[in-house]
Amino acid sequence: MSPADKPVRIGMLGCGVVGSSVARLLLADTAELSTRAGVKMELSRIAVRTIKPYEGINPSLFTTDPFSIVNDPEIDLIIEVMGGIEPARELIMTAIENRKSVVTANKALLASHGAEMFTAAYAKGEDIYYEASVAGAIPIIRPMRDSLAGDFVTRLMGIVNGTTNYILTKMHEDDREFADVLKEAQALGYAEADPTADVEGFDAAAKAAILSGLAFHTRVTVDDVYREGISKITLEDVKIAKSMDHVIKLLAIAELTPADEISVRVHPVMLHKSHPLASVRDAYNAVFVEAESAGSLMFYGRGAGGAPTASAILGDVVAVARHIALNSVGQRETDYADRDIAPIESTKTKFLIRLEVADKAGVLASIATTFANHGVSIQTVNQAGRNDDAEVTIVTHLATEGELKATVESLKKMDAVQNISSVIRVEGATSA
Repeated sequence: MSPADKPVRIGMLGCGVVGSSVARLLLADTAELSTRAGVKMELSRIAVRTIKPYEGINPSLFTTDPFSIVNDPEIDLIIEVMGGIEPARELIMTAIENRKSVVTANKALLASHGAEMFTAAYAKGEDIYYEASVAGAIPIIRPMRDSLAGDFVTRLMGIVNGTTNYILTKMHEDDREFADVLKEAQALGYAEADPTADVEGFDAAAKAAILSGLAFHTRVTVDDVYREGISKITLEDVKIAKSMDHVIKLLAIAELTPADEISVRVHPVMLHKSHPLASVRDAYNAVFVEAESAGSLMFYGRGAGGAPTASAILGDVVAVARHIALNSVGQRETDYADRDIAPIESTKTKFLIRLEVADKAGVLASIATTFANHGVSIQTVNQAGRNDDAEVTIVTHLATEGELKATVESLKKMDAVQNISSVIRVEGATSA
């Protein structure tokens, strides 16, 4: 019997929103997907916490013992959609030890233990595919790993969390406060009851680690990613951005520095409306990539949800099943560059700073002197009077995070500065 004639048997760990979509599509389209893979595929078993009815899925497929799946010698490929770190990590490592390839959507696990899993899989001659771990249905992992393998990526910026993009879109378009839109996002199912992972940037940071590792051929973990969320963004910040032809987005940014280090960070950004990412609305995701030869590329689509994520998972399943049938493996991750992670203090960008100050002579001059003393050049200044006080909005030229932090600390000590309302980084089309 030739390898292509032997069925590829699939075990699945988890059957939530994404997992149930994967199972239904795989069962409904087995013949078509098998034809595309060049080998017959069979969904053999599904591990769940509690066995209950799932529409369109035969109850006989379910088990509450996930280890019975990863230890089954008849199963060739594991789909992991249970999420979390443990027991997902142990189950995947066990599957690899038992010579099974893995398809996973688990960005948190990859961003913290990816190196361990890749090393184990490659030692056993097995695949780990994870297209669905970043940006849902958008093909971004394979283009970064395969299509751009002959190029040199210099920078990427991504809207990789649909919840925060939905919130910021509604704040911008409807002039609504953060808390109000968050409640709506929770009611619509875009945000969890505990939205911390999304609104504080943890989800985006995991995805930034995965993308930057691929882009710059270096192992990057979530602990390497500087992170700020959007919970401190106010409606006033959004209105000021709008008045300056900018929008506020939570971006994952990774780039090579002049010292050949990797700067990787997640934080809110004021983005000029001319940038392609500025038009990405609601819960959609997009990743903007800059490469030496290809130039600028943008990948756009649905970043979450059962069916979109299932689409990415099944694409991986077809590819891995083909490899199993042909006794081959796909493109490996590369970490040959082994670049250092740049400290956030050395990262350069522009900043918008909003200050509440005493409205009296000499205040602007003293503020400007404070910026100059720390090597931060001012691009624009706008002052709006409010009775005995004033609000000053300053946009800087390029400065390091360290220089800006030192400037802010000095401003806090000035008698004339009553409050620093916000500090937001600025990206886009304006000159340096």
